[in-house]
Amino acid sequence: MTISAVILSGGRATRMGGIDKGLVSFHGKPLVQHVIERVQPQVSEIFINANRELPAYHSLGLPVFTDKHADFIGPLAGFYIGLTQAKHPYLLTVPCDVPHLPGDTANRLYQSLNDVHADIAVAKSNAHTHPVISLCRTSVLSSLITAIQQGERKVSAWQKSLNYIEVNFDDCGEAFINLNTLADISQLENHV
Repeated sequence: MTISAVILSGGRATRMGGIDKGLVSFHGKPLVQHVIERVQPQVSEIFINANRELPAYHSLGLPVFTDKHADFIGPLAGFYIGLTQAKHPYLLTVPCDVPHLPGDTANRLYQSLNDVHADIAVAKSNAHTHPVISLCRTSVLSSLITAIQQGERKVSAWQKSLNYIEVNFDDCGEAFINLNTLADISQLENHV
């Protein structure tokens, strides 16, 4: 597929007590490694947006790009990195903490996006939208630049300013469980 992917691992990890979330061990390897293994078969290229622990991220063998914005602007910085670095016309965005990401995520988002000629398709499961699990056309970069310049920091607000659709993943909603704390990760690890 002509899809680039960025794994978003550039956050401050405040709810993790400052520990870099992507590098937290889950079943014996970093969370981000699980995500890489899930995403890699689905796309043509993959890279990571990270701002800390860069040697550890570089050791994973993928390109690593840091935020280009001086002030911490949240996940939109990762979207910006993805859109400026992508070599393909579509960009898949996924966070570093979805170790059970479905193996058909990119395809389902791609099919839905193209069926209705949308700019961006966002995963939704069990009545919850997952704005950072999305597929967009790289042509949306100019709208993102404008949104950031105007002070927008909320991913969903920017997304909804575009030709936007949500794609239902209720059949595998557990794959999108939010892992915000070490306790969340431990609970998921013990559940599996």
